[in-house]
Amino acid sequence: MRRLLPLLAATVLFASDAPRKPPANEPLVPPGVEVDEDTLEVLRRINSVGPYEVPDLRLRRETSYAKTPIDYEPYGKIKPYKEHFLEQMQYNGPGRAIPEPEDVKTVKIGFIGPIMSTVSIATGGASHEEPMGIKMLQGARLAIEEANAKGGYLRRRIPFELVVTNDNGLWGSSGNEIVNFAYKDKVWAILGTIDGANSHIAIRVALKAEVVVMNTGDTDPTYIETNIPWTMRCIGDDRQMGYLMVDYMIRKMDYRRIAIIRASNRYGRFGVREIRDSARRLGRPVVIEMAYKLGQDDYSLQIDRIAEVKPDVIVHWGDAREAAIILKQLRERGLNQPFLTSDRAVSKEFLQIAGPHAEGVIAGFPWNPDSSNPRLAEFRERFRKRFNDEPDTYAAHAYDGMNMLIWAIQVAGLNRAKIRDILATRSKPWPGVTGDIPFSAVLDDAGEVYLAKFEGGRWRYYSREDLGIPRGYVPPRERTARGLLNPAETK
Repeated sequence: MRRLLPLLAATVLFASDAPRKPPANEPLVPPGVEVDEDTLEVLRRINSVGPYEVPDLRLRRETSYAKTPIDYEPYGKIKPYKEHFLEQMQYNGPGRAIPEPEDVKTVKIGFIGPIMSTVSIATGGASHEEPMGIKMLQGARLAIEEANAKGGYLRRRIPFELVVTNDNGLWGSSGNEIVNFAYKDKVWAILGTIDGANSHIAIRVALKAEVVVMNTGDTDPTYIETNIPWTMRCIGDDRQMGYLMVDYMIRKMDYRRIAIIRASNRYGRFGVREIRDSARRLGRPVVIEMAYKLGQDDYSLQIDRIAEVKPDVIVHWGDAREAAIILKQLRERGLNQPFLTSDRAVSKEFLQIAGPHAEGVIAGFPWNPDSSNPRLAEFRERFRKRFNDEPDTYAAHAYDGMNMLIWAIQVAGLNRAKIRDILATRSKPWPGVTGDIPFSAVLDDAGEVYLAKFEGGRWRYYSREDLGIPRGYVPPRERTARGLLNPAETK
């Protein structure tokens, strides 16, 4: 009986509003909502279960986590006893049988992101992610406005409402905001945030509150390794970008001495982890890894140490400002090695500070802004008209993520568990402005990532196919025949 009490309490809490009984002739999905047969079957199954039953859903099962190349996998050729993140998690709790509340005036969706300057745990001083958060908010707001222009929540003809709060960089407060969203504002889903540490805390609270969180800006690979069935992400992560960067450096360019300089925060620490581990497993261990404190201006200590090891290539992971300053100081010291960095460098701030030194810089990037995708061109035009500015990666991914949440709400109705189920079991990639977004078993964006190279005064984007880099192990002689590595490797 004791085990049933928390479940009963949760059921009572969300059933407290007067329930709405749908008309007998109401269609399964409102007219105007695009839905495929697989999603309709999921909807039938989750509509048919009782309060304490779990629907039989078609859960994903994968053979490889995050498309990890076989020679990048840990433990060498030893098969581990247990491999994680290959089977999709099911939500086994109650809630699917709760009917819609009657007295809903708007359909609220929460937004949490860094949109106001404050004190940051990451820097120990002023926060630094506001430009990203503001763009993310603009993308989310545009999606809400467009949905309302088409009739809002179509089952009831009421508008969607965006409930906005600032992610101020203090760990405890991000959890408090999720509590407010779930119980005070009574949102049906949440979009956010960017900082990895804050995101981790937010989704742990969302697990207890049982509300979907769609992440569109945090590229921390461990974000979706928490096994929380209520969280998902529609942007490529640092693991995928790291694999492509290592493939480029070693499989294609045959660099042998890799140096790393990174921010000392979570973003820098976790961003280079797969680069460091993958390089070691290919027999090219990183020769030096130097960290720096965010906000500093003099990197002579780190550059001195890097110069001593004579690297072939230098990898940086951190924010745009630090990337540009480090690049300038490297070049001023006569260190002209290729400079690879994280996706945050693909920004106006980086180019303004780096100046002519930006030429030739390569950055991992989660999508291709030069795509001929007509959805992207139309989005850009609408975004410019609405905000008199260009959309960036945070705006575009927030737009896609918010549209995914709106679609799931339209299909599932006002029921948090059903909204989660509809998103988690979607079998077809989402047709986003950032490209097609297929979910992996852990509900991460499993789409293609790119390398952005600044050349001729602009960023150009290259896929793995463009670069001629195969995924996974290729014997040395075959690599040489394909022109992927220097002949010296076969000796």
